[in-house]
Amino acid sequence: MAHEVRAVVARGKGAPVSLETIVVPDPGPGEALVKVEACGVCHTDLHYREGGINDDFPFLLGHEAAGRVEAVGEGVTGVEPGDFVILNWRAVCGKCRACGKGKPWYCFATHNATQPMTLLDGTPLAPALGIGAFAEKTLVAAGQCTKVDPAAPATAAGLLGCGVMAGFGAAVNTGAVGRGDSVAVIGCGGVGMAAVAGARLAGATKVIAVDVDPRKLERAAGMGATHTVDGSTTDVVTAVRELTGGFGADVVVEAVGRPETYRQAFYARDLAGTVVLVGVPTPEMKLELPLLDVFGRGGALKSSWYGDCLPSRDFPALIDLYLDGRFDLDAFVSETIGLGDVEKAFEKMHRGEVLRSVVVL
Repeated sequence: MAHEVRAVVARGKGAPVSLETIVVPDPGPGEALVKVEACGVCHTDLHYREGGINDDFPFLLGHEAAGRVEAVGEGVTGVEPGDFVILNWRAVCGKCRACGKGKPWYCFATHNATQPMTLLDGTPLAPALGIGAFAEKTLVAAGQCTKVDPAAPATAAGLLGCGVMAGFGAAVNTGAVGRGDSVAVIGCGGVGMAAVAGARLAGATKVIAVDVDPRKLERAAGMGATHTVDGSTTDVVTAVRELTGGFGADVVVEAVGRPETYRQAFYARDLAGTVVLVGVPTPEMKLELPLLDVFGRGGALKSSWYGDCLPSRDFPALIDLYLDGRFDLDAFVSETIGLGDVEKAFEKMHRGEVLRSVVVL
């Protein structure tokens, strides 16, 4: 039996989103129906609305979510009805060459539900990142559901579904930040803020937050940054070097995704240090660096996909850290809103007024 539920739909490029009734089918083989409890408003959802991902309108927005499994399809063994889960957009296949090499966080064949969710007139919806969780219920591949401790509130847990995990993982998984390291994070939105918190939790002794918005720098200090740099008034490379004995940081996380900030990251790292790109660039952007500098400075230039996370490993561990009081997920939640408030949340995001608006259902 299909389910008619309320959901947030983007019908056209740049047009305001609308709250509509959609049709969600019962789960088929390998699928799970999830009753969404909370979903963060991520910048990626705005990219979808603006046509920055592709033009497969109409989109069912929302992807940074947690909720309860309501039903599962044939052959599903990993989750069952009643399980509290975080949704992830990289459900590993276990069979591709990356999985076969024991590096499933690089899985090249991640999968989604095969049945479409639709508008009432039967028009198929394209779910954001294969999830579509600005909805009372959503249909996903069962592998996109990661069980975690139900003691965690959905408002906090859901944030691991995208932005927080991307930033935390960029520092800890991709950048391999360790005890005694110096770290600079360029861009202190939700992803960059999570990189700051992750670096401190991993044992970095110096964490330098860089942004052009003083409000974000103030929040970063509350998340564990030991120093802040206002890039609108200060040369970022010079400032980071001065704060690290003239050498540069061991790890620099670039959480903006622009050529100019990537160049700052490249030259703000120590010799043989690591640059991690987790900010998402747009297709037209180009980067130019002297090849001799790339060679002469050594080290590693990495990109971070979803924080190089393995949801089955990382989500439960971070929820445990949260419940132990060691990782403050609640600090990322600026406000809780309803399904009808997503368009206003996009406007607040544009103005830099919020770290995360979270839809509560």
